Amino acid sequence: MAYTNGSLMKSVDWITICIYLALVILGWISVCGASYDYGEVDLLSLDTRSGKQFLWIGCSLGIGFILLMLEDKFYDWFSYILYLGMMILLAITPFLAEDINGSYSWLKFGPVSLQPAEFAKFATALALAKVMNTYGFTMAKLKNSLLVVGMILLPMLLIVLQRETGSALVYLSFFLMLYREGMPGSILFTGICAVAYFVIGIGFSQELLPDGETYMGEFLVLSLIVIFTACLTHAYCGAQKAFKSILIYGGGAILLAFLFSLYVVPFNVVWFLYIESFFLVLYLIVLSFKERMMHYFYIALFVVGSIGFLYSADYVFEEVLAPHQKERIEVLLGMEEDLDDAGYNVNQSKIAIGSGGLLGKGFLNGTQTKLKYVPEQDTDFIFCTVGEEQGFLGSALVLILFMALILRLISLAERQYSRFGRVYGYCVLSIFFFHLFINVGMVLGLTPVIGIPLPLFSYGGSSLWGFTILLFVFLRLDASRTVR
Repeated sequence: MAYTNGSLMKSVDWITICIYLALVILGWISVCGASYDYGEVDLLSLDTRSGKQFLWIGCSLGIGFILLMLEDKFYDWFSYILYLGMMILLAITPFLAEDINGSYSWLKFGPVSLQPAEFAKFATALALAKVMNTYGFTMAKLKNSLLVVGMILLPMLLIVLQRETGSALVYLSFFLMLYREGMPGSILFTGICAVAYFVIGIGFSQELLPDGETYMGEFLVLSLIVIFTACLTHAYCGAQKAFKSILIYGGGAILLAFLFSLYVVPFNVVWFLYIESFFLVLYLIVLSFKERMMHYFYIALFVVGSIGFLYSADYVFEEVLAPHQKERIEVLLGMEEDLDDAGYNVNQSKIAIGSGGLLGKGFLNGTQTKLKYVPEQDTDFIFCTVGEEQGFLGSALVLILFMALILRLISLAERQYSRFGRVYGYCVLSIFFFHLFINVGMVLGLTPVIGIPLPLFSYGGSSLWGFTILLFVFLRLDASRTVR
């Protein structure tokens, strides 16, 4: 495709670029506030984090310009190569990286450290867009769904092997794009169920029911499985009889078993629920053959998968997660109250944000951040610096800018002529939204502290460059829309 620099620049979405620049500038101001020590004079000195961040910003603008100048077809032609190259890099990273707080995810190149996981996001997004743009692709085909899910899970697995669970979880945001592109609502429902199972199962894992024998977490999750199963038969099979049978007889049996354990002979009701679930699966399989409807069989798989997830989640929580990650989840779920260890970061972050009031304490005047009460205050917890120095109004402005960016990206994605551009656009906005939601949520104590940066704000070249590449590749694809 032939184009001139002038025509290209006219086609670039300058609204998005202006929002990007505003966020980057506010981010640098926040890094200055978070990393500033009393007595420092030159904020642009490369001996300071603010100076280094200023250098990263300059490099990011250069990267963005180069990405806009590249032929848009470049991203289509080399998407698979970029994905394969990043997967290889992720695979070898644990063997080359140094141990940093138990994580093997950073590669050192002299004075510069880079995190490949940040750059694997755009490569994965491009590869997904390439696959889903092929002729005849539809999410309704099982092999297609398995292919894209596998492409998402592969980098997640490789990043988990680096002991960087937070960065791995970011890749779950791609499922928002899959839902836009036709992924069945049942899969999204399954994901929501998985979150509910994890929160309830882990959060109440140590609490007993009044009978003194049954653990509440397992009991509640297994009971929910029965209720969800009944609802699924009604929604996807239109089976009123099966719905009522499962809900009335299944739910009634659970209630009777609990009452028997409470007032007659105490026993672990969970074992009864196992037996009930077994017969529930058999019942669904029989209905599948009797009525010749595969939906019953899929619901039966849902039951089996739900039970399997309950215990795999317990295994992951106990054996896979690092001790500090377990502690953070336990504090979040109210299983522990530890203001000196796992809950210290969040508690100090809340104090910093609350102390800012409506207008904040002013630039470089935050006492909580200056006295280093908040760990990682210029990276994962940088939003507390915004709250302390800029107050409620400054924090609201930052959130408004982020939401404006996300809404703008939705608009740009929907106006794409090709599925390639639309899929990639939704991947970009999903990543931005996930980072924003989780990062701000963990600073406020609403989500687990999983250690992911605030886009365009947190200190570090890898994060800033990664988000810049994500965004400007999409802006280049969008610009070509009007040049064709």
